[in-house]
Amino acid sequence: MTRSREDAVAGVRSGLISLGEQVTWRAWHFGVPIRMTSRITQMEAPDYFVDEQVTGPFRRFRHVHEFSEDSHGTTMVDRIEFAAPFGPVGRVVERLVLARYLQTLIETRNRHLTADANPGQQASTAD
Repeated sequence: MTRSREDAVAGVRSGLISLGEQVTWRAWHFGVPIRMTSRITQMEAPDYFVDEQVTGPFRRFRHVHEFSEDSHGTTMVDRIEFAAPFGPVGRVVERLVLARYLQTLIETRNRHLTADANPGQQASTAD
């Protein structure tokens, strides 16, 4: 996440995060500094967890992380639901810019996570 300079600045900043706990992220997107605090609102380890924005740039942001295991290893699927602020203008920006931007951001993060977990193996992304 070098490009966005993402960094945990408050709440749980290392180790595992649990149900009800929060983390505040600081990052740069579109040349603008962004702060977003998310709370873990659902968790069923080791199958999934959900984080939702408490404060931040979105009108609504919900991120589901689902995990499944098979003979090839563990697969993580990200499902993101979001709504931009600013009414009709925000909805246009969602469709024209934000949806693709968030997909690319998550795919980049997943490649990084896979590289850290499996040095030398090729990453793949889903959803």
